[in-house]
Amino acid sequence: MYAPERQQEILRLARDGGRVDVVSLAEHFQVTAETIRRDLKSLDRAGLVRRVHGGAIPVGRFDFEPDLAERETTAADEKARIAKAALAELPNEGTVIVDAGSTVALFAGSLPAELSLTVVTHSLPIAARLADHPGIQLHLVGGRVRHRTRAAVDAWALRAYGEIRADVLFVAANGYSVEHGLTTPDLAEAAVKRAAMAAARRVVLLADSSKYGQEHFARFGGMNDVDLLITDSRLSPENALAIERGGTEVVRA
Repeated sequence: MYAPERQQEILRLARDGGRVDVVSLAEHFQVTAETIRRDLKSLDRAGLVRRVHGGAIPVGRFDFEPDLAERETTAADEKARIAKAALAELPNEGTVIVDAGSTVALFAGSLPAELSLTVVTHSLPIAARLADHPGIQLHLVGGRVRHRTRAAVDAWALRAYGEIRADVLFVAANGYSVEHGLTTPDLAEAAVKRAAMAAARRVVLLADSSKYGQEHFARFGGMNDVDLLITDSRLSPENALAIERGGTEVVRA
């Protein structure tokens, strides 16, 4: 069997089983472990699998994106603390952009009744939470709505964010790190996040510590594009310091 044929079969096994390991593959194909490692390295470079200790997982599985209901119940205590800390970053007046995401939605739901601001969002759940707020002038950005996140994406959303300037953006990410920046599984959603970042004078990232070091398919910015990260106390002081060295302030709530 030629290497490309073996690699195609390795990819099939990884997708069927969710993971492959070097030892089992070497036995299956009757080749050395070093040969399998070279195959996995080639597949990793092609973006088809992601190397993990002792083997690999398919990229599609690595970038599984939980739906909104599932994300709202994950790390709930940490997200609540982050949302509360984020209230201190609201301007006294002006315009804020609120991104789509479970932590950002908690933040939006806790905005005080006496607040008087213009709020722009492309998230349907967040717009629904803010629609009856007495002091908020709400602008809902339109576009194709992704079922998994209930967020508007594509050309209409990009055009809307290209036409405004806001004081602060409260943005979410599925993964963040110094090395790989801000990432999310979907390219269309990444493009809208990128446009929202360009529309704001100040960018505040709301992301719990479990997302640190995670890397997803679509990159929409670097940590140096973020003015402030609000996370939880489980982010280690060492990792917080590494982020701050790049110029981003870190609050561990």
